[in-house]
Amino acid sequence: MENNYYNQIKDILTYNEVYKKVKDYSKNRNDLESYLSVGKLLIEAQGGEKRAKYGDGLIKEYSKRLTNELGKKYDVTTLKRMRQFYLMIQKGAPLVHQLSWSHYIRLIPLKNIEKIRYYINRCVNNKLTRNQLQNIINNKEYERLPESTKNKLIIKEETNIKDFIKSPIVINTDKKIINEKALKLAILENIENFLYELGEGFAFIGSEYKIKLGNEYNYIDLLLCNMKYNCYVIIELKVTELKKEHIGQIETYMNYIDKNLKTINQDKTIGIIICKKDNHFIMEYVSDKRILSREYITI
Repeated sequence: MENNYYNQIKDILTYNEVYKKVKDYSKNRNDLESYLSVGKLLIEAQGGEKRAKYGDGLIKEYSKRLTNELGKKYDVTTLKRMRQFYLMIQKGAPLVHQLSWSHYIRLIPLKNIEKIRYYINRCVNNKLTRNQLQNIINNKEYERLPESTKNKLIIKEETNIKDFIKSPIVINTDKKIINEKALKLAILENIENFLYELGEGFAFIGSEYKIKLGNEYNYIDLLLCNMKYNCYVIIELKVTELKKEHIGQIETYMNYIDKNLKTINQDKTIGIIICKKDNHFIMEYVSDKRILSREYITI
């Protein structure tokens, strides 16, 4: 019986190697389905999921035989990954053929199925490479989502522009942030990363965007637009704790943009205050729900 499992595994892997050479355009799909089948057979050969973790001796034997007979290095780690891959899919992770085996190798250690689903969707929607996927996992992107967003994803509730703005915002810089000007320069030097931190659909319009309030000129730190949600987004930067006067300032700027720039087809402007330290007591009493605050960290 044990030898029968081995022969089935060898046949699947042998066919997959031949298939990759002949059908290059769809080899990724066959990789995933082959490794899924091998994972299933490994679980069965080891006596089921509960006993599988104690059956590493069998995997070592299969690895040695496969390497000798196929001339391909199917080491113990690779076979264990196939086993974990099968278990991950069984527990609810989607099998998406746009992702490569290299993508799934980076997802296998995560364990949490909701987290895995999130990263799979990010890969599909943004066409992330395996290295880009590893970067957002390393930066704990899922962990930095608001809890309300995670709950929406679980119950498949409709999301909005504010749901995917991370907390804290990660700013990539090797410079010391001592004032708003330094913070702004750090963001502008890595503007693509910054927009990526905010979520999907953000585009940069300008910094120090000049507006006239009465007889005086004021300057918006960063003015963005969001193409997905069709609205302007104002970013105000603070290297201090969030204060109540910051709310009044950004609200004034938002109202100006709505009155002078927003078209009838656009949604109302969103305001984001990025600060060194949030103040949840202040935000609790902000009546304008278009305003939100996020702390920042530098790495």
